[in-house]
Amino acid sequence: MKKHRIFIVEDDKKIAQLIADTLRKYQYDVEIIEDFDRVTEECLAFDPHLILLDINLPSYDGYYWCRQLRTHTTCPILFISARSGDMDQVFALENGGDDFITKPFHYEIVLAKIRSHLRRSFGEYAPSQSERTVKSGLLTLYIERMELHVREVIVPLQKKECVILELLMNASPKIVSRESLLEELWDDQSFVDENTLNVNMTRVRKKLTDYHVLSLIETVRGAGYRFVLAPEEL
Repeated sequence: MKKHRIFIVEDDKKIAQLIADTLRKYQYDVEIIEDFDRVTEECLAFDPHLILLDINLPSYDGYYWCRQLRTHTTCPILFISARSGDMDQVFALENGGDDFITKPFHYEIVLAKIRSHLRRSFGEYAPSQSERTVKSGLLTLYIERMELHVREVIVPLQKKECVILELLMNASPKIVSRESLLEELWDDQSFVDENTLNVNMTRVRKKLTDYHVLSLIETVRGAGYRFVLAPEEL
């Protein structure tokens, strides 16, 4: 059976080692960060199937490293932190995280969440291994690559930006409700502030503008959002 690789970014050496020892008992291949100034480099070299990421870290916090990692990988990133405030969990999700585990935690919960995310990403619930794309006019969204291609222009995307575009482009010219977007973007909506979707939508629009994509995301008051192809990109 293929071993799943798990990368641990945790500056408390005792906690990191305890997590690693527990995971190895369940036949996971585990590596712990060595250099907190080279999180991205070490992570990419290990090529993990899942990342456990603390928030309070030397030099830069976990939110920063999550954003950096999201430009390279779509694998599940689970935050593990002693912070328990609602906004900490919101920031974790907004910056590319997939889940949030509060310290102190039961290892059974950590294992259950790891198994769940691995099943969804690589196991029985994973999508087809063939590359998924969404085409709309001259635009092609490469989901696994997290890239939007428009002629010779390649627009790099973060995970939630990619999810938003996937939903809107698939539905176009129909409207996608805010509720549908929230449901797809966050597993637990109880921690999501109403403004969180607005912030993410603003980021997607800015990304399209920055790369001179003429198609746009239209707000339909009281209904949701619609992806509108520019005539030049039909």
